[in-house]
Amino acid sequence: MSLSDRRTFLIAGAASVLGACGFTPVYAPNGTASKLDGRIFIEEPNTRDEYIVTRQLETRLGRSDPAPMTLAFSVSVGSAGLGTTATGSTTRLHTYGSVSYTLKNALSEAPIDSGVINNFTGYSATGNTAATLAAERAARERLMTLLADQLIDRLHLIDPALLP
Repeated sequence: MSLSDRRTFLIAGAASVLGACGFTPVYAPNGTASKLDGRIFIEEPNTRDEYIVTRQLETRLGRSDPAPMTLAFSVSVGSAGLGTTATGSTTRLHTYGSVSYTLKNALSEAPIDSGVINNFTGYSATGNTAATLAAERAARERLMTLLADQLIDRLHLIDPALLP
C-alpha cells in the first residue's frame, strides 16, 4: 500500500468515526460558526481595552444590529513584575486579564452561554520610559486580541441547536 493510499484510508476512517459520534465541524454548513457569523450584536465598548476586544470580535464574527443574539462582556486587567535586577529594578512585566461574558437571546433575554476567559502577556521594561510605555501598550493590545480570539473559540463550542 503506498503512502497516499494510507492517508486516504486514515482520513476516511477518521471521518466515519467522527461522523458516527455526532461531530459537526465548526465551519461546516450547519456548524456553530454559520449560526454565529453576522448574528450577534456586541454591546458598545466603554474603555480602550473593550474597544480592542469588540474590534476583534466584529472582525471575526461580523457586525449586526439588530441581531438574534446579544453579547455583553467586561474586561479586567492587572500587571505584576517578573524579572528584577540586583538593584531592584523590574526588567520584565506580566500583564494578565480576563473577560467575563454573557451571550443572550435578543428576544427572550434568556442566557445562551456565559463564562470567564483568562490569559496573559509579558513585555520588557529594560528600555527608556517611552520604550517601556510602548511595550506596555502593545502587550495590552496583544492581550485583548488573545482574549477576543479565545472568546470566539468558546462561542464556537456552543451546541448549534441552542442558538436562535
